[in-house]
Amino acid sequence: MIDYNTLQLTDWLPTTKKEMKIRGWDYVDVIFFSGDAYIDHPAFGAAVIGRLLEHHGLRVAIVPQPNWRDDLRDFKKLGKPRLFFGVSAGAMDSMINHYTVNKRLRSNDAYTPDARADMRPDRPTIVYSNILKELYPDVPVILGGIEASLRRVTHYDYWDDKLHKSILVDSKADLLIYGMGEKPLLELVNKLRKGKSIDELHNIPQTAFLTKKEELPKNIFNEEARLFSHEECLQDKLKQATNFKTVEEQSNKMHAARIVQNVDDKTLVVNPPYPPMTEDEIDESFDLPYTRLPHPKYRNKTIPAYEMIKFSVNLHRGCFGGCAFCTISAHQGKFIASRSKKSILKEVDKVINMPDFKGYISDLGGPSANMYKMQGRDLSICEKCKRPSCIHPRVCNNLNTDHGPLLDIYKSVDAKEGIKKSFIGSGVRYDMLLHKSKDATTNRNAKEYTRELIVNHVSGRLKVAPEHTSDRTLSMMRKPSFKYFKEFKSIFDRLNREHGMKQQLIPYFISSHPGCTEEDMAELAVITKDLNFKLEQIQDFTPSPMTLGTEMYYTGYHPYTLERVFTAKTADEKANQHQFFFWYERSMKKSIIDTLKRLNRIDLLKKLYPKG
Repeated sequence: MIDYNTLQLTDWLPTTKKEMKIRGWDYVDVIFFSGDAYIDHPAFGAAVIGRLLEHHGLRVAIVPQPNWRDDLRDFKKLGKPRLFFGVSAGAMDSMINHYTVNKRLRSNDAYTPDARADMRPDRPTIVYSNILKELYPDVPVILGGIEASLRRVTHYDYWDDKLHKSILVDSKADLLIYGMGEKPLLELVNKLRKGKSIDELHNIPQTAFLTKKEELPKNIFNEEARLFSHEECLQDKLKQATNFKTVEEQSNKMHAARIVQNVDDKTLVVNPPYPPMTEDEIDESFDLPYTRLPHPKYRNKTIPAYEMIKFSVNLHRGCFGGCAFCTISAHQGKFIASRSKKSILKEVDKVINMPDFKGYISDLGGPSANMYKMQGRDLSICEKCKRPSCIHPRVCNNLNTDHGPLLDIYKSVDAKEGIKKSFIGSGVRYDMLLHKSKDATTNRNAKEYTRELIVNHVSGRLKVAPEHTSDRTLSMMRKPSFKYFKEFKSIFDRLNREHGMKQQLIPYFISSHPGCTEEDMAELAVITKDLNFKLEQIQDFTPSPMTLGTEMYYTGYHPYTLERVFTAKTADEKANQHQFFFWYERSMKKSIIDTLKRLNRIDLLKKLYPKG
């Protein structure tokens, strides 16, 4: 049980008028509306933004999960902010949060007390923003968070099965901040404090806004990339595919272009992102005075997402994997921003001092666990690059994959008094561990990291994500060949034998990804059976905005080659693929046999069911 007795209510940002009065406030500068519960922890965006603005002298209040159904008192209770309203759907896109891939309503919400599933609307970014614009038309509304990031341009919406305009259109908001928002938000605040109006703020990097076509501001950035209009994309899926390639490439360049797109009678402007945060900048964000606890209003309630991460420490942001189905690079970017060792150990000390800490760090991780401190050796080469992935189709020769700094973090954390063991719960890129560098030290550290990870940092089960066994499908996914998983499994099994351990390797797999066929899934079943797996961590491909996989799913084309791509879309097509995960279930046997006969793959049938 969390002990709140040593803290005051003022140790959290205020969420009510009463909490403002306790602080002696009669106004606030910024009011932040969030679709998540308020957890004062660096893993949750509302806390990060609130604490950052507080650190820079602003009065900030948070309204978590406001009631949008009643008389809207939650939207009125704090009145007008002096500067602006901030709006975020929360840590997840709300539609993925609410619905399964079969578009069935989920029964729980991990970011809500006691996992209640009815505490936020579908598309809260739009719902909250519209309410605020109706109540306070003269107060700026700024959008942020992953839902806004992924929907900043014309995008395919799986749940409506159609293209949607930029979320700025439907939300009626004044400005959108995409990606990790600290730097653009601080610049925005500084300009508003100096008396600038929101309508004048057109040149802040990493922001997007709508303007009249005839009033397009002068471009002060390197270049400009013009997308096909929303209306053109509605008429021609090839144009939507082409747009995606432009947006993804620009999102992954060190010196990106400003992106413009016409929609209705207006022009959407997406300014290029800021450079990655420096070590000092990311340390500042993580070193803010978080309580690391849910707000006291949730006393005696369980918030599942918090329980997962409360004893974890995030080491870096960004991911250069560029996986076709993943939204991380679209939101956080491919360039890694790493914290200093001092900042990390300082947070570990905070975890150690938490009242219910038992000595076990649940995760020393990041978007991908083993990318800490990694970047190009020669940044002048990176400045010319627009590849969405630094490790696909092969590891870039310019990428420094040295695991030495990460090994030092692990060993320094484990040496601390009060730490019994630290685990790695984030996904590990085993292809980087098996990559042979030209640098002997890098290769030695990769080998040592692999041993250290498996022997000292696995909590019984190590989860990795090969995603498929078919190299053709894996290429569509931007994932490495399955041979690397087999090689890693061999090392995992050997180290377990040598150290007398009985740990399990738990692989993740996806069915129905664009490019994947029934035969691919049948071969997956045979290959994983031969490796003695009965798969647990599986899912159907879920199209989420602004990913390569989603664009292939919607348009039927690969945006980079404009070649046709097959995708399972109907319920039957998806079921025919998904069934192969469960080849060992009696209830699936007849259907699988019928499918393999239809495919004329009697060879696979004999391998799956050699006894008939």
